[in-house]
Amino acid sequence: MTPNIAIVHVHNPHRRGLKLWIPLFLLWIPAILLSPLMLIVLFGLCIAGEVDPFRAIRVFWDILCSLPGTDVRVIADGNKILVRIL
Repeated sequence: MTPNIAIVHVHNPHRRGLKLWIPLFLLWIPAILLSPLMLIVLFGLCIAGEVDPFRAIRVFWDILCSLPGTDVRVIADGNKILVRIL
């Protein structure tokens, strides 16, 4: 399953927190439109780097599909940032 929504929560102890819901499914529209160009570039890079292009596509797809469930928390100087991908 591909990621659909990312939630970014920024918490600052001195100010009100910020919570953003980012719809990742809207990024598929430009990705589909640019996919022929991205595939040509990917095949060119794979040929130059002597990598199997179909394996490279498979690895990118596996990474994309494993993103849902990602939970990243960063705390520095009292500020907290949480990024969740659903």
